[in-house]
Amino acid sequence: MRDPHRQPENAKDLEELCAALAEGLGLDVRRQLPVGRRIWGARRRIDVVLTDRDSRRALGIECKFQGSKGTAEEKIPATIQDIAAWPIDGLICFAGPGFTEHIRYYMLSTGKGVEFSDLEAWLRLYFLIAE
Repeated sequence: MRDPHRQPENAKDLEELCAALAEGLGLDVRRQLPVGRRIWGARRRIDVVLTDRDSRRALGIECKFQGSKGTAEEKIPATIQDIAAWPIDGLICFAGPGFTEHIRYYMLSTGKGVEFSDLEAWLRLYFLIAE
């Protein structure tokens, strides 16, 4: 099993690390779960869905990694709109040096973004998991 506390190297790695971290906290993990369609008809999938076995509380996570300046951050507003359409709570877990400071602050300000380095604390609070 990969060390869920190291920094991710790409988008797939970020998804794997989010899943590993959640499993380490005792949460059930499902990946690439289909949930409806986007406005242009494409199938919508949630990268990682976490469920607490006892409370049955669920959380969807979209994993966004940007290693260098590019277009990943242009998709963030649409991703936040997608999350609003999910039947469960959700957030964007993001990592990588390529995100601009502005989009980092935007994601954090919406309450729907969390940096990977803060994900464990966020999950512990959301699912009421003691340290």
